[in-house]
Amino acid sequence: MNNKLYEFINKHPAWVIIICLALVVFAAVGAQNLVFKNDYRVYFGEDNPQRIAFESMQKVYNKSDNVSFVVVPKGNDVFTVEHLKALKSLTKQSWQIPYSTRVDSITNFQYSYAEEDDLIVTDLVIDPDNLSQHDLDKIKQVALNDPLLVNKIISKTGHVSVINVTVQLPGIDPMVEVPEVAASVRAIKKRFITDNPDTEVYLSGVVMMNNAFGEAAMNDSVTLTPLMFLVVILAIGFLLKTISGAIATVLVIFMSIVTTMGIAGWTGFYLTGPLSSAPTMILTLAVADCIHILASMFYEMRQGVSKHLAIKKSLALNLQPIFLTSMTTAIGFLSMNFSDSPPYRDLGNLVAMGVMFAFLFSMTVFPALLTVMPIRVKISTAGTENKMSALADFVINKRKILLPVMSVLILTFSVFIPKNELNDDFVKYFDQSVPYRAATDFMQENLSGMTVLEISVNTGVASGINNPDYLNKLSDFTDWLRELPETDHVNTITDTLKRLNKNMHAEDPAWYKLPTNQALSAQYLLLYEMSLPYGLDLNNQLNVDKSSSKMVVTFKNLTSNELIKLEHNINTWFQQNASEYDVDIASPSLMFAHIGQRSITVMLTGTIMALLLISLLLGVVLKSWRYGVLSLLPNLVPAAVAFGIWGLYDGQIGLGLSVVMGMTLGIVVDDTVHFLSKYLHARRELKVDSSAAVHYAFDHVGRALLITTFVLIAGFLVLAQSSFKLNADMGMLTAITIFIALVIDFFFLPPLLMLLDRSSSKTIPSDTAVNIKPVNKNTSTLDYQP
Repeated sequence: MNNKLYEFINKHPAWVIIICLALVVFAAVGAQNLVFKNDYRVYFGEDNPQRIAFESMQKVYNKSDNVSFVVVPKGNDVFTVEHLKALKSLTKQSWQIPYSTRVDSITNFQYSYAEEDDLIVTDLVIDPDNLSQHDLDKIKQVALNDPLLVNKIISKTGHVSVINVTVQLPGIDPMVEVPEVAASVRAIKKRFITDNPDTEVYLSGVVMMNNAFGEAAMNDSVTLTPLMFLVVILAIGFLLKTISGAIATVLVIFMSIVTTMGIAGWTGFYLTGPLSSAPTMILTLAVADCIHILASMFYEMRQGVSKHLAIKKSLALNLQPIFLTSMTTAIGFLSMNFSDSPPYRDLGNLVAMGVMFAFLFSMTVFPALLTVMPIRVKISTAGTENKMSALADFVINKRKILLPVMSVLILTFSVFIPKNELNDDFVKYFDQSVPYRAATDFMQENLSGMTVLEISVNTGVASGINNPDYLNKLSDFTDWLRELPETDHVNTITDTLKRLNKNMHAEDPAWYKLPTNQALSAQYLLLYEMSLPYGLDLNNQLNVDKSSSKMVVTFKNLTSNELIKLEHNINTWFQQNASEYDVDIASPSLMFAHIGQRSITVMLTGTIMALLLISLLLGVVLKSWRYGVLSLLPNLVPAAVAFGIWGLYDGQIGLGLSVVMGMTLGIVVDDTVHFLSKYLHARRELKVDSSAAVHYAFDHVGRALLITTFVLIAGFLVLAQSSFKLNADMGMLTAITIFIALVIDFFFLPPLLMLLDRSSSKTIPSDTAVNIKPVNKNTSTLDYQP
């Protein structure tokens, strides 16, 4: 079949190129349908239990998406006339942000006090231009002692304050809405800094996080993919010393990427942070096919074979292993469908599709391009093949040492796998060069963390929140939370009621406690709500019929394990102390905490299934169940060693790394398949013993494996430079795994094959023996004499 394929390509290269280009152009039209989706909710399927809980809570209470201006005044003192005036102005401007529904700052904090029997509720800062020192001292005293403000709107020392803008996005077109809000916020920040040049402003909040997801994906697409193209061109040009081969390879890669991304547009995919790495992965994997064909072709041409015959021989030798490696790589990426996160499922599907398109183009348009392009190779037996022969001799001669030494190294590194912790910190999804990450780190150090839990406590009875028993239980829970070392701030209705009770008792501190009468609590809340201005009501804390209230608790930036443990402790507290109430806990922080844990578990299942499929496929294609089972070892060991090294290097495995084992499984099979296929070709077709077969495999595929490994590592190291840490860690761990795979296939697999085939080597008939004799003083080759 492969002979007929090349005969057609050789006779009609122009038609092959035209047909393939037509397919690419048709697919490319669909690329215009691709859009970036920059909402953190895309990481969670519609059936995700934490997402369902969070969205249900947002239907009961106001939506909690927000933007935070973190304002650092000159002199680190918020309580000056100049700065309070600036904050008042910024608070007013913040109402102009698209889709804003609420703005909270110290200047518009609803300060309450009583005049005789009247409850007065007013802004804490009314007229900053006419503030006396006495007024400033009073504002400071109120702000730094109100639990609703400290560590949420103002720092404990009064050196930093926050203006928090609640945004209710329509959700019709997040691609437009989120950047629109971000652009407005940045414009307001720019004007504010122009008017107050000595003031620093950081931007944080959920909307800015969403925008950071989109911008990270865009930046990766704009910078990393072109950089990888450059790496590929330089690698092929320098390592294979062929300009024509480099150009043809780049065209195949470009066609593979364009076709895949175009079909993604036709079929309704949208781009996200993880999916932005798809072009780089396809590029990296596609180049391997071309390099194997080029390496085999150049090997033949250096032996004096004509270009056309060399291409034909290369296709004949590589069709099966390249198809097999493409299939196994695709299976590895398809195992990502077990991930609990839709973007990673999409990434697996797209890259699997891209790998198969790369196979198609490398077997059609690539040889057609090589046929028509000028390629010259000096006939020589000297060169890199000599190094491969020397390496083969070393491995064969030292096999009795290499096998135990490599086994010990494998076991040593594998022991460190348990040092890895299934953990995640969604704030650290971005590196420190991203403004959102810088703002969040600053908030953590000076105000509060970004880890938030929203806790709804439901009585199931209309106006049940005014029940003294309910309020006392809520107050006890608030005290328990505030005693936790990780708690930064608790926003609860009980603090408001205590303050109102004190107000209505002539500001007597002894009355800073909850009302003991349900009717009195209801009356206080009614008076208070009637006095609140538009946009600052209690709908973000109370549901419509007053049967439930929501607490918003802010913690230091916690890892997923810490947050899940905290969620468990909160549920336990209610079971032990307030079991009569229904409690719901939700937040984006909790959603990210659970998805990393769940993805690890389900991806293990997916990886096992992919491993079984790959082994079955290898057994069928290699026509040997023995070698199919044997291939499991060099395919699993690289991931085991890599995760052991990662345990020593970092030790944190989260959402991004949960897919690496399944993903790399298909990639590392490439080296094993190419080496095994050449080894078995020598054993079966050339009737050589195991040592000679290993030598043959090194001579024919060693150089190609070196080059493809270099390009693969370079590609994933480029991805490791991403500002999006999920992609960066995935790229780094994959690069480590691929490097280890080459080491295993060069120094562990050959001694293992020779050990297992030692008995069968003695059974080779003498009339088909192969002599290994030197051709010149620099190299040796196989001289086949039947």
